[in-house]
Amino acid sequence: MTRDAAGGRAARREDGEEPDGLPIVPARHYGRWVAALVVLVLLAQFVHGLVTNPGWDWETFFDYLFAESVLRALWLTVQLTAYGTVIGFSLGVLLALMRLSGSPLLRGVAWGYVWAFRSIPLIVQLLFWFNLAYLYRELGLGIPFGPVFWRFETLHLVGAMSAAVLGLALHQAAYAAEIVRGGIIAVDPGQREAAAALGIPRARQLRRIVLPQAMRGILPNAANEIVSLFKGTSIVSVMAIGELFYRVQVIYGRNGRVVPLLMVATFWYIVLTTLLSLAQARVERYFARGVGRTRPRAAWRRALARLPRLPRLAAAARRPAAGAPAAEGPATQRGAA
Repeated sequence: MTRDAAGGRAARREDGEEPDGLPIVPARHYGRWVAALVVLVLLAQFVHGLVTNPGWDWETFFDYLFAESVLRALWLTVQLTAYGTVIGFSLGVLLALMRLSGSPLLRGVAWGYVWAFRSIPLIVQLLFWFNLAYLYRELGLGIPFGPVFWRFETLHLVGAMSAAVLGLALHQAAYAAEIVRGGIIAVDPGQREAAAALGIPRARQLRRIVLPQAMRGILPNAANEIVSLFKGTSIVSVMAIGELFYRVQVIYGRNGRVVPLLMVATFWYIVLTTLLSLAQARVERYFARGVGRTRPRAAWRRALARLPRLPRLAAAARRPAAGAPAAEGPATQRGAA
């Protein structure tokens, strides 16, 4: 009989049915618990060090966090990032279209630009543009080997700020061109073929069909480049431009408070990078409409969405209590049956 019972249990397991009377034991992930414990201990030690170590000098940190000179330098950093992004990606789109052109000349020029500006370090490019007046005292506009219509003194035309914007934008354009080109190539060629069969002009194909689909592949890499550009603006400090990192260096060079001043710069870099990441997520969600599965909302978003419905849920929970006697009828009828 015992063997029969065991055989019956085995048969029921093969059929996929749950055997009666057997306890269900949840899986225990001991490795996860140990890893979580180690992480919590390390995190607690780190926080304890932040609070108790006097070397962090939080008083100096809060004194300079919203200092006027720091905020002005932060605004200049944001300006450099904005100029470099707008000019760099505008030129990058043009270079990407040249790389995809049917003209060998345009393809060669675009390839040469990308090759050159990706090969030369950014600091070398910045110093070159900053010292352009040493190479060309005047810049002119006219006919090659002919008359010159306008002349400009290079020293007045390309200052420190102009050289920084020029260097950052031209350097960024080389990387933006490859990002945009990769996004366009990723679009199914059948989309353009179908649009051409319908007689849609090529410019409209690109604007209304190709680029909206390519943006889903372009945005993550483009956002990474913008964040890298934002943090890379600190390199213009070699030209004595008062951006965030340069201003912090000047301040701790005077008072000797190196660590808290570096933490001030770190704090603002983290804040603005977080804002850029949030903007990236929103733009990605916009261009991902109607594609694939809808991503579930985060837990905190779901909790906030439930707040306006709490009064209605409470009222609905009270209604069955008032109609409880009426609910006994079906049970009584089933008992009589």
